[in-house]
Amino acid sequence: MYRTIQQSLVARIQAILAQKYDITLATLAVEQPPSIALGELALPVAFELAKRLRKAPRAIAAELAAELSAALPEGIASVEAAGAGYLNVRFNRAYIAGSVAQDKHADIGGPGFRLVEHTSINPNKAAHIGHLRNAILGDTFQRLLRPDAYKRGYDVGVQNYIDNTGVQVADVVVGLMHLERKDLAATKQLLDDLAAKGERIDFYCWDLYARVSQWYTADDSALAERKALRLATLHAVEAGGNEIAQVADLIATAVLRRHLETMQRLSIEYDFLPRESEILHLHFWDAARQLMIDKGVLYLETEGKNKGCWVMRRAPVNGAADPGAPRLASETWDTNDGPDEDAKVIIRSSGTITYVGKDIAYHLWKFGLLPGKDFGYKEFYEYSSHTCWISAESGETPHPSFGHADAIYNVIDSRQNDPQTQVIQALRGMGFTEAADRYTHFSYEMVALTPRCAIELGYPISEEDQKRPYIEVSGRKGFGVKADDLLDRLIAAARAEVDTRHPDLSDTDRDTIAKQIGVGALRYFMLRYTRNTVIAFDFKDALSFEGETGPYVQYAIVRAANIFRKGETSAEAALQAFASLDLSGILEGEEGTTLWETWLLVSKLTLLIEQAIATSEPAYLAKYAFQLAQQFNNFYHRHHILHETDPTRKAFYFATAAVAQREMIRALGYLGIEAPERM
Repeated sequence: MYRTIQQSLVARIQAILAQKYDITLATLAVEQPPSIALGELALPVAFELAKRLRKAPRAIAAELAAELSAALPEGIASVEAAGAGYLNVRFNRAYIAGSVAQDKHADIGGPGFRLVEHTSINPNKAAHIGHLRNAILGDTFQRLLRPDAYKRGYDVGVQNYIDNTGVQVADVVVGLMHLERKDLAATKQLLDDLAAKGERIDFYCWDLYARVSQWYTADDSALAERKALRLATLHAVEAGGNEIAQVADLIATAVLRRHLETMQRLSIEYDFLPRESEILHLHFWDAARQLMIDKGVLYLETEGKNKGCWVMRRAPVNGAADPGAPRLASETWDTNDGPDEDAKVIIRSSGTITYVGKDIAYHLWKFGLLPGKDFGYKEFYEYSSHTCWISAESGETPHPSFGHADAIYNVIDSRQNDPQTQVIQALRGMGFTEAADRYTHFSYEMVALTPRCAIELGYPISEEDQKRPYIEVSGRKGFGVKADDLLDRLIAAARAEVDTRHPDLSDTDRDTIAKQIGVGALRYFMLRYTRNTVIAFDFKDALSFEGETGPYVQYAIVRAANIFRKGETSAEAALQAFASLDLSGILEGEEGTTLWETWLLVSKLTLLIEQAIATSEPAYLAKYAFQLAQQFNNFYHRHHILHETDPTRKAFYFATAAVAQREMIRALGYLGIEAPERM
């Protein structure tokens, strides 16, 4: 409701500016006063107009306040000029509370297809803790965008890019075929044997990948030979149609299925799994390569360190050239003679295509800019609500459409900033400026462990490392945390707590609650930090019922449920009763303001969703959920709902608990977190 009032106020001010001053402002800044005593909104618009109108901001603010007061927008009690020229706006508290109780709110959404790519784990080993931040960020963001019962939303497709022909998969193939001497038949038998023993191929490959990574450099005399073996294996995997490629496909597909199962434990699902193998074998890259050459973006370097490579120039030096303008291969970004030593290699002199090259082709397809090129599609994985499709060289008909996006969000860690920048640069260089503008690199920082957490997981930590704020993990070195192991430990710890608190519940109920708490703790911990913050994960911090955690918010929801149960009513009944309440005086004065603060915060959910979408920052919504839980807990401790003797106040308190609980549940729902019935 807060956003509804804000939108109507801004529209009214813009109309006044056009009519009274013949001025149009595309946007108006809207702030929140430092104290609720000053109102619910503050607008500094008079300061923006002062120079243009040659008037003091205070005088302009007074004129605008008079115009607005003559016909106040619905839900606004007063507008006044304040300070040196602010417009302070006070809400009609009873009107807003009534609207919130009726669940009136601004809508969010619009036309156009939004494509969200996230997770994108190399299918060569088990998912780890760092992958979880990616997947949870992406899944939360698509929840914010997607249509639901609360908002119109946007048409959204969720894709998980599978690099099944990359060097990491090739490394596992080297380990299987050269360290363990397994051919295709033996690899198939390995999968059967693991399945029979209830063991996981992704866990098996976790250890194998660490072994082969160390094997490459273990013997200096064999270094060149092993490097050549790695490259030859990569070539064979990329080329396809050979036994090495078949082993790679078998392992990558089996590991991928395990990844989907891991993510499903966190309620993370996908619509489409585009694979790198099809980008190569369906000649997406060939089409993209020719387009880049034709547009003058890609050229063959004939001298210097990149001789024999096909390269693309990077961003201009000191802004000396327009990166959006198409250019010929002979043009340079700076005034230096000779080869561009900083150019981005797209095709190595060996003929292998870099990650960036394949990614450029993929994103041209995403935007529908590769005419005549599309994947084949096959059904791959079943969720309760839909089918997840996978790319194929030839596929099934009919099938959904997954390309032609109007906007793209790529959840990829900040270490890939440069490759992502080069993909955007390639789009601009080819003249696809609008597409480049609608390409968002949804970057984030790494996940590490606190020293305490690393010790709990059994890793030897030196005294010096124990003093560090965090310990980095490395799958290549075998030092890391498998996603499933992490989730198992969180759920087990939550189950122990639930067993202590609720021995009367059935095993099934305690299992359900433990899973909700464990998953909630993990998802919230990954979302509470802004994306540019390094996370140091810690079990005790994540599972705490105090502080900014998922369990803290969940417990506030359970507390509200307990109020209704003890009061022999329900949230629904409380909101129905609210409609007939006389609110005269309840929301006034110091006491009324403390109640109003809860209702005001409840009214801001759509505002926070909009901010989270606009900034690609789900942490704002996580912070809101925590603040609302804090606000509700303050209300709970200040007002003894069940012992209140005034029937009107008691009914109002129940309604306050009902709207707070409803919005906490919604906020957590967008974060992918369920609200337990008991804790």
